[in-house]
Amino acid sequence: MSANQSLPNIVILTGAGISAESGLKTFRDSDGLWENHRVEEVATPEAFEQNPSLVYRFYNARRAQLRQDEVKPNAAHEALAKLENAFGSNLMLVTQNVDDLHERGGSKSVYHMHGRLLSARCAISQQAFDWHDSFDHTTKCPCCNRVTLRPDIVWFGEMPMYMEEIYGALSKADVFIAIGTSGNVYPAAGFVQVAKESGAHTIEANLEPGVTNALFDESMTGPASHIVPKWVDDLISKYAL
Repeated sequence: MSANQSLPNIVILTGAGISAESGLKTFRDSDGLWENHRVEEVATPEAFEQNPSLVYRFYNARRAQLRQDEVKPNAAHEALAKLENAFGSNLMLVTQNVDDLHERGGSKSVYHMHGRLLSARCAISQQAFDWHDSFDHTTKCPCCNRVTLRPDIVWFGEMPMYMEEIYGALSKADVFIAIGTSGNVYPAAGFVQVAKESGAHTIEANLEPGVTNALFDESMTGPASHIVPKWVDDLISKYAL
């Protein structure tokens, strides 16, 4: 579908803040640990090579948490789906989150730059498969019938997904909004600068200002479930959609 020339091109980046109100608790406790392991220790290629069973267990636990009844999309997820429906191909939704709350909230096209929890990937062919159950070092890959499956997650030190498409959209963006992002994780933290260089109006929507707040043209603070639906409704009204 071609873009509507009368509508602005919008790139949306979402981070952990948009899912925080959906009952999706972090595995970090007050010490920043998960079962006495730093989360970074279970989210690197080296960790998977050295202790695959621990890494499988970590992601199996996260996958199980995602399936709990209390974890459901909130008003911010639903509002962005409404915006996608109104703006169509003029909108790109990019998320750093590995959950499926955008999809469950109604979004049809989501670019998961850090991968997806509900997916497994063959370490040989790189083919990905929808995968909602637990798996481990004994689970055979559907494409090669060997034990080559790994979580379909971008680990520390790996290149995020869809970067060519994302930078292409940023280069044409009229509006860029970052929702619930800390501004600490690159390359996503640099998207605001790319968008600004392309002439986009840039907006930060966060519970509190992030570390890159000064780079944005506009800042909205508060829970995502409150500020995002209002922003979406205002935008839809502005263009009489």
